[in-house]
Formats: sequence, C-alpha cells, structure tokens
Amino acid sequence: MSRDIILSLKGITKEFPGVKALDDVTINVERGTIHGLVGENGAGKSTLIKVLAGIYHPEAGEIVLEGQTRKFASPIEARAAGISVVHQEIKLAEPLSVAENMFLGNVMMKGRLVDWKGMRQRAREIVNDLGMDIDVNAQVSSLTVAKKQIVEIMHAINNNSKILVMDEPSAVLTNRELDVMFRIVRQLREKGITIIYISHRLDEVFDLCDNVSVLRDGRHIDTLPIDQITRQSLINMMVGREMGQEYPKEPGNIGDTILKVEHLTRGILKDISFEVKAGEVFGISGLVGAGRTELARAILGIDKPESGEVFVRGRKVHYRSFSDAIKDGLGLIPEDRKLQGLVQIMTVERNTTLVNLPRISPNGVILKDLESKLSQEYAKKLRVMTPSMDTEVQFLSGGNQQKVVVAKWLFREAEILFLDEPTRGIDVGAKSEIYHLINAMVKEGKTVIMISSEMPELLGMCDRIMVMHEGHKMGELTAEEATQEKIMAMCV
Repeated sequence: MSRDIILSLKGITKEFPGVKALDDVTINVERGTIHGLVGENGAGKSTLIKVLAGIYHPEAGEIVLEGQTRKFASPIEARAAGISVVHQEIKLAEPLSVAENMFLGNVMMKGRLVDWKGMRQRAREIVNDLGMDIDVNAQVSSLTVAKKQIVEIMHAINNNSKILVMDEPSAVLTNRELDVMFRIVRQLREKGITIIYISHRLDEVFDLCDNVSVLRDGRHIDTLPIDQITRQSLINMMVGREMGQEYPKEPGNIGDTILKVEHLTRGILKDISFEVKAGEVFGISGLVGAGRTELARAILGIDKPESGEVFVRGRKVHYRSFSDAIKDGLGLIPEDRKLQGLVQIMTVERNTTLVNLPRISPNGVILKDLESKLSQEYAKKLRVMTPSMDTEVQFLSGGNQQKVVVAKWLFREAEILFLDEPTRGIDVGAKSEIYHLINAMVKEGKTVIMISSEMPELLGMCDRIMVMHEGHKMGELTAEEATQEKIMAMCV
C-alpha cells in the first residue's frame, strides 16, 4: 500500500558564510500525520523550516507539495500554498484582538468594507470547534503564552493550512497547558492537517508523533515510524555517538553551609527559609508562578527583599545590586537568555568574557589574544556551534545561545551558580554536557542551585529538592526520598 506523501523536500542544500547549514536533505512527509523533526542545536532544523516557509532560498534542491514542484519567493507565497509556521517566539500583533490576529493577511470584506461581524463570527466558530475558552474580542497582549500559541494555530486553520509547522511549541508551557496543546494537535491531525513537530523534549516526540526525521550537522540521518525507534537509538542518531546515562549524576564534595536564607519575604515570596551546602546541587521545584525565579532574584540583589536575611559563607549580606552578588562569587543563568543572559549584538567571544574582564585585562587593557584563547576553550568545551567567535550571538540558534550563557558563568568561575531553566530549548547532547559540567563544578566544591520545570532533571541531578507553591516553601526532599509523585503533591 503506497503512502500518501503531501510534502517532499528533495536534496535541499543551504549555505551561509563559513557553514553549510543543510547538506542534500531529503525528507518525505505523509498527509494527515504528526511528523517529528529532531536534532541537536545547529543540526539544521530551523534552517530547513525557513526554507519550507519561503524565508530562505536554497542553493540546491526542490520542494514538492502535493505532487507539484514549488519555489516560494516569500513567506506570503508559502502561506498561500497552505504552509503555516508557529514559531518558538510568538509572532502576533499584540495590541489587536484575537479575531483580528486570526484574519491578519486574510481580512474578510463586505463590498468595500471590512466585515468585522463576519470575522468575529468565524473566529468564534474556530474557537468553539477546538473547545477553547478564548474571547475573540480580547486583546492578544492580555493572553497567556499558551493561548497566544493557540491563536497562532487558529490563524493557520483560518488560512486553510494543509501543513502546520510547530517549532518548540512546548518550551514555555506548564504541564496543564501542554495537555491542551497536545489535544489540539491531535484534533488537527484528525481533521487531515499535517503537522511537522519540532521539539527537544523526546517524551513529546514519542507521545505525539507518527514518524520522526533526524537531522545531524545539516544532514538527514533517517526517517522512521515512531514505533520502530527506541529513546536510546533516537538519541544516538541525533548526537552521532553512544550516549551514557541521561542524568549522569556524580557525588560532589559536599561541605559546610555556604548559603543560608532566613524568613525571606518579597511580593509573592512569603517567609522562605533554607540552607545550601558547598558542593551541593540544590534543586528548586514548583509550577509556573510558584515564585522560584523571584526567589533567586531576591537573593542575588536584583530585587530588594521586604524582610528576611541572606547569609553567604556565614556572613550576612545586603546586595544592593546584582553586581555586588557577582563580586561576591555568585552568578545566574537566567530563564530568559535573549533579554537577560546575553548582549545580542555582541560577539560570542565578548559575551563569554563580559562578566570577568579583569581575567583578560590584568593591566586594565584587554589582551585580545588571551580573550580569544580562553573564550575558544569554553566554546569548545560546550560544543558551541558558531561560524566563528566573532559572530554576533543573535545569529546563533537558541540552544547555542544558551551554551554561551553557560560559558560566560563558567568563565567567571562563580562559586555559587543559580541555573534557572538551564536546559530549556537545548538538545540532549548539550544537556548531557551541561550535566557533566555541573558534576565538575561540585567536585571542585562549587555550589549549583537548579531551578527547573523538568522534574526528571531535578530527580536525576540534585542532592536535595525544595518544593514551592504560590510563594511558599512546601518542604524539602533528599535525592533518596524524592519521587515525581511526592514533588507534584507538594507543587499543587
């Protein structure tokens, strides 16, 4: 029985200065399926999608859509042909209403006037069909991230899209929001819409996808039905080498208390007290809105506590700013790497060295050769994929940007490092490298405080886990005591 192929990407090749992003990639996608697309950061996934969407034009190869060879000169042409993309970063007109966003580029007219009533009615029909509770008159800026993504999906449905590409749609969603998203994706498949689903979360790939294609270093490795792949074989195809244990936790040299927080209160945070020991990986768990990030910011002097005390190495501290905390040996890998973790228009090299310039300027003048040598060492250690160290970080993939943030704080040699969602949006190979670096840090007696929504990550890497709920500490669990069930019971 022959397969119904809706899309064939044949021999797609795309080059940028200094790098071949796609090298003769050929992939077939079956109609009415959820087709996973996986690979490490820099494997070529985003480039391939941009070629399909008409954003990039390949040097070689062709796109065959429903048996016809197509060349898209622009995203408008791709959308007109039935291809829509829901990007990782939301791309909506925030001041406009839900209905107005759903009809962007496809406004209903009644004679020479815009048919506002007709558009709102059609928008309600799509909302009701998906079983969603969204007011079509609401301003998009007032919606949650999950609902904004659903508005993008509804925009695609309204454009009669045949193929919907979803690029890391779950990166910033809670578990409850994920359930809604998965239900909608399956509904779209039942309606005959083809989904190309890109995700670093392999559990999602196995849960949702019918087939999966693997890219590595710009090349297509294989496409297989999901029931013919194991998690380990998929990881091995992605990274091109045998991977060890997914969470390679090694015992650190745990010492005396290095950080102590007593009765900390600020905004959502209510009377938080805990201690962290030197050489420990201390996890902080909780649902979105639990106050995890707010806690880190209050400790680090980014936000001023209303009451409570912080002790570092037994000494009471009052950080007036984050700079004071940095000078005292603390660091933060923030949740929002683009806005808070990097200077987008600076190079990979300069971002790496930015928080420790005295290390490369012993006499007050930056030693360029030393800066290049040291920054390259950290980029190599973290396998940062970049055309050169002089490339601006804004041109790197999201996962490689995250690696540069990690490199920056490793270069700073922070003694106490807060990691806020450190592996969000990065591939399994890069995750493994970060976990090994965490092991290396704690073996040196450094301390890691890991804030994560990934419960298996916390269970796999932490010595102790503190659970938060709506700004309150609900309890602590040792690695031996902790289970997903116990943590979730505290979270809710």
